[in-house]
Amino acid sequence: MADVIEDLMRANLLDVFNERDENSRRTAIGRTYAPDVRWTDAEGVTTGRDALESKCVALQQQLGDLQFVAAGPVHQLPNFGHLAWQLTGPDGAPVMSGFDVAMVNDGVISELYTVLTPPDA
Repeated sequence: MADVIEDLMRANLLDVFNERDENSRRTAIGRTYAPDVRWTDAEGVTTGRDALESKCVALQQQLGDLQFVAAGPVHQLPNFGHLAWQLTGPDGAPVMSGFDVAMVNDGVISELYTVLTPPDA
């Protein structure tokens, strides 16, 4: 299960939230999340693959050329994954950081939590 969790956490970050190609992103969503996935972030709870994708696309439009990069390894417990990330500009400099936590059931993410950790002012 450890490799599955690592693969899912990286797919969530890179194959979904970094992916601008609609067909590739939808394929990744289908293999990464449960049909009734629940994604919780500062804006609230989003339920289902279609709603997750809609919110992902809106986020990508706001981010422009910014890209997510992993900021360390995937940390795991049984059915649980954690991955810290940074949002970087074209020059590679981080502009935001955060982490994703996921509950994994039946080989897919069933619950996803995203926490932003903005730089100190």
